[in-house]
Amino acid sequence: MNNPYNWYSTLIKPTWSPPAWVFGPAWTFLYVLITISFGKVFFMAFKKEIPLIVALPFILNIVFNLIFTPLQFGLKNNTLAAIDILLVLGTLVWSIIAIYPYMKWIAYIQTPYLLWVIFATCLQLTITYLNR
Repeated sequence: MNNPYNWYSTLIKPTWSPPAWVFGPAWTFLYVLITISFGKVFFMAFKKEIPLIVALPFILNIVFNLIFTPLQFGLKNNTLAAIDILLVLGTLVWSIIAIYPYMKWIAYIQTPYLLWVIFATCLQLTITYLNR
């Protein structure tokens, strides 16, 4: 089979890599938080309650988040996936800093997402290094 997830299972991974079944529930929970908080940011920007520049890192974060899977599993490119996850992390930190003065709860609700992305970044960088 040419299943990209089969390819991923053949990669060398660190011993602390979680089992594959963890990713689905983790991302489901995170996407609920992302939908609520990012949706509020986009609505506020649309209503001009916040400057568009405050919404920009949220927009970029969603773009980088959504292209990770095609880079990692479609192109099977660990290097591009590693660069992308660093961009996800950077835009997430930027998002938190940008929204904090306007809506602190949106910044705080990003905590689980931030922790997961920090972990995912360490994991992806390690996988990229181990499989160079």
